Amino acid sequence: MAKNKILIVDDERDMRDFLAIMLRKEGYEVETLPSAKLALDYCRENHIDLVISDVRMPIMGGVDFLKAVKELDKDIIVIMITAYASVETAIEAMKSGAYDYFTKPFNIDEVKLNIKKALKAKSLEKENEILRKDLKTKFGFSNLIGASQKMKDVYSLIMSVAGTKTNIFITGESGTGKELVARAIHYESDRKDKPFIAVNCGAIPDNLMESELFGHQKGAFTGAVSNKEGLAEQADGGTLFLDELTELPLHLQVKLLRFIQERNFRRVGGTVDTTVDVRLIAASNRDLEAEVKAGRFREDLFYRLNVIRISLPPLRERREDIAMLARHFMEKFSAELGKDVRKISETAMGLIVNHEFSGNVRELENVIERAVTLEPSDTITPESLPDYIRDRTMATASVNDGETEALKVPESGMDLEKTVEEFEKAIIMDALKKTRGVKKRAAELLGLSFRSMRYKLSKYDIPED
Repeated sequence: MAKNKILIVDDERDMRDFLAIMLRKEGYEVETLPSAKLALDYCRENHIDLVISDVRMPIMGGVDFLKAVKELDKDIIVIMITAYASVETAIEAMKSGAYDYFTKPFNIDEVKLNIKKALKAKSLEKENEILRKDLKTKFGFSNLIGASQKMKDVYSLIMSVAGTKTNIFITGESGTGKELVARAIHYESDRKDKPFIAVNCGAIPDNLMESELFGHQKGAFTGAVSNKEGLAEQADGGTLFLDELTELPLHLQVKLLRFIQERNFRRVGGTVDTTVDVRLIAASNRDLEAEVKAGRFREDLFYRLNVIRISLPPLRERREDIAMLARHFMEKFSAELGKDVRKISETAMGLIVNHEFSGNVRELENVIERAVTLEPSDTITPESLPDYIRDRTMATASVNDGETEALKVPESGMDLEKTVEEFEKAIIMDALKKTRGVKKRAAELLGLSFRSMRYKLSKYDIPED
């Protein structure tokens, strides 16, 4: 680990030597210079973490030097020392960006402690900056992949709404990237340094949803052994993303409506209203207007949420993006899995591009992750793709107007059990497509119990969300 570098600037040689000996014993790399002018030139050419400077020096005084250093690099920490203390000088130094101000003779232990605190604070700030950049790279606008006109329209809309407080509703089939768009909006907004809280309304039991969203007071119900902060409270200052909102029961839709209107709520069992500042983004894979007409979704809530709608196209409607996405996922998983997979063969890419991805981008991501994992060479070949993509004859056998395409036994023979499984998978995926990813309805279409449906989704590695 590199040592922190400290520059000592003082026209008194004894003070320079004293501080240098002390700080080198503490493990720092130290440089000493007798004037502010020489020190400023040194700072221009070298990396410095912290400067200790005398206030009174000939030609250029310590405060002027401090201002010049901060103009050069605002991240350099500057600590001022002087034998001629005055309140005015101390105030000017602190206003100009000095981290601290000591009067000679000073307490050595106090100086050591302040240097350590200052460098630790700088290190944490650097880590936070790296984290913010990492978050931006991972969730920001640049992580949305696609050059088709439909995706360009989505990008344009994101940039138009990111800086506003307007409620956003994102629609699209399962796997199209609704949460990714919500995160992109958040990280392109002035709320990017505040929390992004995602809630999957379909994954939380109805009897726990209100408590999860708004929190509860101790003793509000059996098991409430302490006060709990809700997700809406955790999102204060940031963004609250409600995914699969149409799964929310009607009685909670009423409470959500009040929250949207008032921007306050009351914890379960509580008596005091809590006000928060949150940006609300909601999403669903269902037809919202149809849900309103069916009486499953409140019309007034619909209008509150549906101020700006972003509709994500399914992957089959932007096939020109498939190759770009496939290469992106190949690079991502090659790095994550420590593989050296750098290309996708022409034949493999042809199979990928011509496949109808009912699971959309998420399915494509899973396919490429599998291929990178299994591929022994530096190029993804058809052999590393799932059977249902590799064997085009089997993959295209699906339900069509209530009839199935006949499967003929090839001259070379066939694996009946494997063929039946792939045919079953194709039918399940077609049912999910017809129900826009709603598993319960797909199970009903196929005459299966929900438990059986979950088992088959797991068996065939079909994404459940």
